[in-house]
Amino acid sequence: MSSGQERILRRRIRSIKSTEQLTRAMDLISASQIVRAKARIQASRPYVAGIERVLAITASDVASSPIRGVPADPRRVAVVAIVADRGLCGAYNSNVLRATNRLLRAGEAEGRVFTLITVGRRAQRFFRFHGRQIARSFVKMTDRPTYEDARRVAGEIVGPFLAGQVDLVQLVSTRFHSAGRQLVEVSQLLPLAPGEPATHGDGPGTATSRPEGFYDFEPAAADLLAVLVPRFAEAVLFRALLEAAASEHTARQRAMSAAADNADELATTLNRLMNRIRQDAITTEIMDVVGGAEALRRTVGAGGSEVLTGSSSEE
Repeated sequence: MSSGQERILRRRIRSIKSTEQLTRAMDLISASQIVRAKARIQASRPYVAGIERVLAITASDVASSPIRGVPADPRRVAVVAIVADRGLCGAYNSNVLRATNRLLRAGEAEGRVFTLITVGRRAQRFFRFHGRQIARSFVKMTDRPTYEDARRVAGEIVGPFLAGQVDLVQLVSTRFHSAGRQLVEVSQLLPLAPGEPATHGDGPGTATSRPEGFYDFEPAAADLLAVLVPRFAEAVLFRALLEAAASEHTARQRAMSAAADNADELATTLNRLMNRIRQDAITTEIMDVVGGAEALRRTVGAGGSEVLTGSSSEE
């Protein structure tokens, strides 16, 4: 019985050690990708801040521009949710998906009609499981997103917004603040929200603050808006994709590190259990040997006494 238990434990320990090697490797890979993702975020921020500032100045020169402001009662809303294509990254995906689901439910209770656009295979699976219709789903762009990926996503929302088919565009994604802090945010993508910092606290100025001076637009400001709005949406979505990728790698690094530590702890516990079982088996065998020897000694001793007693009586 003990030898069978020992074989089972050996098999489990080998399996756990293999899992630990895999999770350690994924931990190292994610750690290396975090550095690259952070560098790309830093490189994109000046352009995003600039395009936000230019768009705000241009929109302020157009009377009653629909590009800027907060809709009082939006009826038709487009929601872009950004998650990962893969799992094994802790609660990264579930946090964004739950926030998106809450947003949709609250809006539907107020009579809003939503157009759902997802980025990442996990969002596709989640909303299909919950029976929600997805207008467009993008996959294979969350690990190392490019500007062309952001352009493809922006193409699904800018046209309907400029055509008046959508009153509000909201973005649900994970904001990367630091390696130890990533937060899920629901932000207004279109129209441009007044008073919002140009880089959400990452740079000077505000998106709607107009510096002193005179601006002359060529062509007219209204014509420039038609060109700037798609560029603005692409830039903001590109930044969101980069920060989502960095948050995903950070979450996966933490999850894999914790999994590797747990595997090592479990393997140590099973090794101790196996050693205890082996020691119990050895102790049992020694006791059997000692008990058998003692029984044999007593048997031999009892037989010798009988022989001696019989010979003396004959004399």
